[in-house]
Amino acid sequence: MIFPASHLRRLNGNKPVENSERREDGKTPDKVVPDASALVSADLKWMQHALALAVHAETEGEVPVGAVIVRDDCVIAEGWNQPVMNHDPTAHAEVMALRAAGLAEKNYRLLGTTLYVTLEPCVMCAGAIIHARVGRVVYGATDPRVGAAGSAFSLLGSDQFNHLVRVEGGVLESECSGLLRRFFKARR
Repeated sequence: MIFPASHLRRLNGNKPVENSERREDGKTPDKVVPDASALVSADLKWMQHALALAVHAETEGEVPVGAVIVRDDCVIAEGWNQPVMNHDPTAHAEVMALRAAGLAEKNYRLLGTTLYVTLEPCVMCAGAIIHARVGRVVYGATDPRVGAAGSAFSLLGSDQFNHLVRVEGGVLESECSGLLRRFFKARR
């Protein structure tokens, strides 16, 4: 599901805009609250980019999951599932993107970034995302078996850790889940 604009107009995770953050004319400064339509448009653009990476993973015989890390509307790093090719159970799309971003930034802390991924992150990936201090995760399809953004577990978005990750789910959900469904159907 794509969340309503009112959900996107929140700051610092789940903290709503406070009255003290409003100007005298009652409006909130643009630099504090992003334009919801621009945010939704960017989310769609970057999720389409992640979908293209998922298709690439599929061409390599991997489960089609793609991820892209963005800051200020610029790609920092990309990743796609590579566990089969790399003989590495940790080579999920998110982890591959986080590794590439750490190298590109020369820092494992990825403050101010958004990670777009076609499938809800698992527990392993959620832990890496939290440790990397990613600011926001946007995912496509939910993963009711091992999803850690609220489907099976609620690690991302939890205030129990040293870093709070904002989470948006269901962006291009039908496209993301359809790609996975077709992939697994072809293998049965």
